[in-house]
Amino acid sequence: MALLDGKRILITGGTGSLGKVLLRRLLGGRHGDPARIVIFSRDEAKQHDIRVYYLHRRAATDEIIYRNFREKLEFRIGDVRDYGSLCGALHDIDIVFAAAALKQVPTCEYFPTEAVQTNVIGPANLVRAIRDLRLPVECVMGISTDKAVKPVNVMGMTKSLQERIYAQGNLEAPDTRFVLSRYGNVLASRGSVIPLFHDQIRNGGPLTITSPEMTRFLLSLEEAVDLILRAVATGKRGETYIPRVPAARMTDVASALIGDRPIQTIVTGVRPGEKLHESLVSEEEGWRTFERDGDYVVAPILPELREESSQELGACLRREYTSADDLMSAQQVSDLLRRRGLMPDQDLRFEDEILV
Repeated sequence: MALLDGKRILITGGTGSLGKVLLRRLLGGRHGDPARIVIFSRDEAKQHDIRVYYLHRRAATDEIIYRNFREKLEFRIGDVRDYGSLCGALHDIDIVFAAAALKQVPTCEYFPTEAVQTNVIGPANLVRAIRDLRLPVECVMGISTDKAVKPVNVMGMTKSLQERIYAQGNLEAPDTRFVLSRYGNVLASRGSVIPLFHDQIRNGGPLTITSPEMTRFLLSLEEAVDLILRAVATGKRGETYIPRVPAARMTDVASALIGDRPIQTIVTGVRPGEKLHESLVSEEEGWRTFERDGDYVVAPILPELREESSQELGACLRREYTSADDLMSAQQVSDLLRRRGLMPDQDLRFEDEILV
């Protein structure tokens, strides 16, 4: 039986960039045939757009099965901050993909209380509902970020707390398996730098770079979804899955996109709460981080949840894993962007603007 055959699935924050790609993959059937998929979010306009999009699909593509989405796909308006509406959405659910979040660093700096409400209280509501209502949820997949590692900004601090809430949820609701994934910048997702650079190029520049030293991990949404599904399939309670992904200097990204255009770059200074280099594994975590099927896996900090083998821990990472560790060359950056269809001379389809 495939991973998701017959499963009833809830995606919180399901109208965001990740939620839309995840939905497409779930409807595609490659990972099984879910019985039901519930999109839970507070944005009625985006829910309407998704519904209309699938209604207008007349035939299946190579990847996606559209014919029966009406029977499988359900939309619910609500907010993870609202315990009552979340309880209603969790009724008769097997797997939860917890993607609801406030994720833009400057926004969280200016509205920290709002970030706490969504990124901390929301996950706490989810654990509380499963525990208090004794819901038979099999797995909760928590979605985190590299900014949760050694956090220096509000977004990272709240996501770090979210990680601990989900890990501790394994003790609060022991019949549910709470697993985590953590990854870095997503190429061309909402709020990312590549759509900004393209807009600046279209307007003749300049391209704005916050620091010449800045590096970032680069990951596609498809790769992020792959990681999440691997974690659901093989992750143990409280484990955090981390992809081994390429990293680049942001100056090389800018230069690759500019090409031979007469466009300048300017340095604007580091934004509030921004790091020069992102970490996916901290020094402390390195001693309980091991490799599993090509991913890094961080064992839970709570000893009650430890299930890793001595062989796995014997080959632990033993160090921090950052975006400055293994940088691509300028040519490799250019090649990656072209393979992803993100060069200005290509037919661009940014992942926050599309469903497929």
